Amino acid sequence: MSVKASTTNNGTVGILDIRGSLVGDGDTEVVHAAVSDFMEQGIRRVVIDLHRLNYLNSTGIGAIIRAHSTARKNNGDVRLTGLSDNVQSLLAITRLIDVFEVYDSLEEAVRSFTMTTT
Repeated sequence: MSVKASTTNNGTVGILDIRGSLVGDGDTEVVHAAVSDFMEQGIRRVVIDLHRLNYLNSTGIGAIIRAHSTARKNNGDVRLTGLSDNVQSLLAITRLIDVFEVYDSLEEAVRSFTMTTT
């Protein structure tokens, strides 16, 4: 797995680009560390881009939930984008699709933060 963290909108939105598989083995800690780093920098709005994610298991889902919880505890929010059909089905089955705001494109997800005061 590879995680790339970057910011956009003049440093107000953090973007996590997750590639490969998110199945544990330290991968989840990389995601948590990136989100925690954003929070420490004062970046409370995070988009997790999953369009390069090949596989996700329950541990990976836990990492995404933990990212969401960390952001919420810091008065922030997480948006998801780039969900494959398999990931979207998995989130629907677990009813987590109702927890996250999901967008078709990275641009839409980033833009969604400018329409809210999170």
